[in-house]
Amino acid sequence: MKDLEPSLKEIIGECYPNIEKLNPAQKAVIDSGYLDDENNYIIAIPTASGKTLLGVMAAINTILKGGKVVYGVPLLSIQNEKIKEFTELEKHGIKVGKHPRTADLAVMVFESFDALTRFSWDILKEVDLLIVDEFHMIGEYSRGPTIECAISRSNIINPSMRVIALSATLKNLNELSDWMEAHVVEHDFRPVPLHKDVLTTEEMGVKNKNDVVLKVLKKSIQEESQILVFVSTRRFTESLAKNISGKIKRQIPSVKKKKFNKVSEKILDVPRRRGSRPTTICLKLAECVENGVAFHHAGLFNEQREIIENEFRAGNLYMITATPSLMYGVNLPSKNVVIRDYTRWTNQGPQNIPVFDYEQMSGRAGRPQYDNEGYSYLIAKSIDEAYNLKDYYIYGEVEATNSKLLENKDAVYRQIIAQVASKLSDNQEKILGFFNETFYGYQMSHNEYMSVFAAESMEYEINTALEFLIQNGILQPTPEGLKTTDFGTLIAKTNYSVESAVRLKEFALQNELNIYNLLYEISKTPDMPKIAFKGRKSKEPVRDKLNNKGIFIVDIGLAEATAATLIEWIDEKTEYQIENAFNVYAAATRRAAYEASQMIKFYRDICQVLGIYSYSDKLDKLSARLYYGVKDDIIPLVVSVKRLGRKRARALCDTFGSDLSNISKEKLIKVDGIGPKIAESINKKFNSK
Repeated sequence: MKDLEPSLKEIIGECYPNIEKLNPAQKAVIDSGYLDDENNYIIAIPTASGKTLLGVMAAINTILKGGKVVYGVPLLSIQNEKIKEFTELEKHGIKVGKHPRTADLAVMVFESFDALTRFSWDILKEVDLLIVDEFHMIGEYSRGPTIECAISRSNIINPSMRVIALSATLKNLNELSDWMEAHVVEHDFRPVPLHKDVLTTEEMGVKNKNDVVLKVLKKSIQEESQILVFVSTRRFTESLAKNISGKIKRQIPSVKKKKFNKVSEKILDVPRRRGSRPTTICLKLAECVENGVAFHHAGLFNEQREIIENEFRAGNLYMITATPSLMYGVNLPSKNVVIRDYTRWTNQGPQNIPVFDYEQMSGRAGRPQYDNEGYSYLIAKSIDEAYNLKDYYIYGEVEATNSKLLENKDAVYRQIIAQVASKLSDNQEKILGFFNETFYGYQMSHNEYMSVFAAESMEYEINTALEFLIQNGILQPTPEGLKTTDFGTLIAKTNYSVESAVRLKEFALQNELNIYNLLYEISKTPDMPKIAFKGRKSKEPVRDKLNNKGIFIVDIGLAEATAATLIEWIDEKTEYQIENAFNVYAAATRRAAYEASQMIKFYRDICQVLGIYSYSDKLDKLSARLYYGVKDDIIPLVVSVKRLGRKRARALCDTFGSDLSNISKEKLIKVDGIGPKIAESINKKFNSK
């Protein structure tokens, strides 16, 4: 790092003390003139090769010159991780946050940055550098179009803003670099050498894939290393973890057993602190963790996932079984990675995972500063299958990264609305012009087979989308050109899908307010995170609950499970009770309830745009009930007293009623869970009236 500018070198040295010198990939990037150049860059180097540090260097360099930086990431989990990492920079006067309005270095998810390009042009024009982490996700169906169009719009509004894209190795870098007008630095160095292989049940003399996993685990335990196993579904993460933990429990040293038991207790404490008994999933997880094995998926409490991640990093777990979503989440490397399932269920049935996903999962193998080597294993049942897998994954090429913009209808709708609402486009020609500036537009016009039809195809898609938006009262033609209606402007200022907005608008126009019907309608929208069933037990309890509330349906799916869960939640049922009632992953209830509470506010805003004001108070109450998980009578309590929570609020209400203005502090403390500080807060709040 001796060639770095002194002030930059000092900050990096203090904030990243473990990095004594740059590795060959990092050095190649710096030697390219990356820090001094004002051009856009694409940095394409393997996972765990230090891309983040390169981004941080460019960010610091820009900030030291008085500039502002946005560090864009695809997921909230990565945002939280990066903010935690970058907070060290604040010791050097660099303000870190989530928005460039208040921070020198703002870590933003792609959707938030996209919103910045739509309505916050004054702030966007102050941004000197945009760093796009996990840039390869530009080819992903849901988030890819968002960052693609945000970059395109930024180039129009703030053409002097520099863009640095950090990515794993990409196949069609020439296309991407031409579109971005970017220099490319590509390098294959990996600080921890990665060995890839395919293991077979046949060669290892075992009956099934789980026994292969067990053999890899036992070897890693002998080496005092760890193992990360990817499987295709939540249920498989649980069944594999339970299977493996049962087979090793008698071989665990007592010292390790004590550590595992402490982690297990932390897992069980999460629901207890929330006022709920541990669910069966919690108990299953805790039991597995007692033997050093954990499963990790979206059906756990957020805090439980964090515990698993932190304890794994600390070396307090042997193994994690996870769904593929973990490959894009937090940084969780391991010496050994096993990919047990190389297929994924889709609408077209089981499909092989892309080579790119295989590379991402394999890239988790080998921890810098901990391991000298990393090992990635695919598992096959036969030698013939192993040969095929080696050809396809180990020796095969990563797929080209292609724009999914026009495949994603909602993305097309939203970007047209954004262009019109922001007054960048007021007619079809200008909208077409914008789409031609996107990566999709570039690929279509530069494809020798598609370029002849590109303009005609694009025009047809845009016209079809415009027709839909006008018919649904989102855009309106005027003598001055296209404009958004009030309804369209409302959509533009949110991150909700157009499908959700149209569905809720139609519901508002056709229905009197019935909160249970509304909860079901919201549960059917694509923006609501769904509560999943744990297994194939009877779904009749969900049907019975909905029938009881006047909702009669034939097929029971995730939307119905979500609606039934929300109904129970606002009736003050715990996650334990909800799980037992419906056999669902109830740990996700609070997240679903929070999102539902926000969608109720969105629905209220839609009603007001439509001139329907009579439901506003009821909708505000419903939003609060979802947020806190309470019945009507204790809304004033949970809203008025911070961190009181529904369990203690219910205990107070059952003891004293809803009016606490004349209840002494001494009497309040006698209620279970009410301490002196909470009692004092209650007195201040209610006696001040």
